[in-house]
Amino acid sequence: METFTLATVSLIIAISLIIYKKNDPVQLSFAALCLAVFVHKAGAFVHVVLGIEFFSLIENLGLISIPPLVIRFCRYFLKNRTLFSKDDIASTALFSLAIALIFFTPLYRFPYLNILLNLYIAYVIGLSYLSLIAYIRKIADSVEKRRMGYLAIAFPIAMLLSAFDVFYYYGFGFPPLSNLVVAALLYFILLIIAYPHLTELHELMAKALVVSIITAFAVVLFYLVIGLFGRTARLPFTHVLVACFTIVISISPFRIILEKIFSAIYPESKDVFTSLYALDAKLEKERALLLEEMAPVFAHEIRNPLGSIKGAAQYLRSETDTGENKRLLDVIIEEVDRLNGVVSQFLDYAKPLMINLKAQDINVIIERAVSIIKANNVSGNITLEMDLNPKIQNLVVDGEQIIQVILNIAFNAIDAMPEGGTLRIRTSKARIIGETTEGVGILIQDTGKGIKKEDMKNIFKPFFTTKERGVGLGLAVCQRIIKNHGGYIRVKSIPGRGTIFYIRVGSVQRGKHL
Repeated sequence: METFTLATVSLIIAISLIIYKKNDPVQLSFAALCLAVFVHKAGAFVHVVLGIEFFSLIENLGLISIPPLVIRFCRYFLKNRTLFSKDDIASTALFSLAIALIFFTPLYRFPYLNILLNLYIAYVIGLSYLSLIAYIRKIADSVEKRRMGYLAIAFPIAMLLSAFDVFYYYGFGFPPLSNLVVAALLYFILLIIAYPHLTELHELMAKALVVSIITAFAVVLFYLVIGLFGRTARLPFTHVLVACFTIVISISPFRIILEKIFSAIYPESKDVFTSLYALDAKLEKERALLLEEMAPVFAHEIRNPLGSIKGAAQYLRSETDTGENKRLLDVIIEEVDRLNGVVSQFLDYAKPLMINLKAQDINVIIERAVSIIKANNVSGNITLEMDLNPKIQNLVVDGEQIIQVILNIAFNAIDAMPEGGTLRIRTSKARIIGETTEGVGILIQDTGKGIKKEDMKNIFKPFFTTKERGVGLGLAVCQRIIKNHGGYIRVKSIPGRGTIFYIRVGSVQRGKHL
């Protein structure tokens, strides 16, 4: 059953990668490797179940195809900085072909052939692991180095767990683990290469944990349904677990295949596979488009009477001699200006946000923003600290919009420190796997009053504010700008101790807009 599990997992991983990423050489090479593992393990499983010698040949052919595919994947994955040369792919392919020809000769019965074959594969995998270690040591501290480090730790753990198969073969009653461990390792590599935005180990583990929880739920549901119809079905728990796990990880690629088929047969049935939550998101998008169309009309209808009110108030102020009347008219003029500002912010939020992209030094942009912050910090009781990484490469961004994001967050931070405090701004490298340029992390930290736990989930929602005269669009606009630059904003806050905004920005394509 463990062999069947590995065969199934490797096949589903390969299909998923082929469906989702057709032009990524890293993912396609890993898909080819997983297909080879599938052929090897599927041949072994059918050979054991049916006892047909032909499938033993399939098993061995799948096995000897693994070394050149491992080298190919390793070179793509490590950006050609490996212990293998490009010629090693061809040489191992020819060597594997020579071994394949042996299977059709009497030498196939050579007793040590399987041992030599396993040593050959172990040699290639061992050099691949050493290449990974060398690559990690060469690259600078970054998100990529941390993610590669997770993989470097996973390999020896997998080897150690697989070594326990020795106890199984010598009859100690210990269950075989190697196939399950390899399946888990392949899935972990899939998370590394397919989800570059998951930068922390707990994030990667959380992704795997979601699959595990859904699988466990499916197993419990299965036994509950079986229990309702009596106890005639006595299926082994491991068989049910493997079946449920297979179904869970097969849902996404199977759904994509069905969508492609239905799109070809019924081009107009676009919402057939859309869930209720996705429909809600679609409705939200339609509301945003409606808001974009209505906003100019709405603003025009409000600004016209506001202009009349302000003009009348200004005229009356110039004609009155009473100090109290002048004060009241000043209040009217001030509130009209404030409402006009609210309308302007509403228009800025509703209209599509166009970006003017060009290669710029993020540190220079930060320094420009800091100079504006210092000029507006009239209280003078805020200590401003900067830690800008000088090794950050230029990024393709809209400098003015990045400044707007920094200013919005920084001024919010200053408002949160009415009695003074420290505002820190730091930049760091944040390499994004799959991008040709490095991303940049921007950290903005204050020592203010913090954000309440119940408010954290709402801070990026339009028109949500905790200020008495706030509009609640500042952070919503910031999030739109950063998303439009291919990045994201994360927030951590402890009430009474301060707040940290972490912004990651990478390169984006020109002409993109919200």
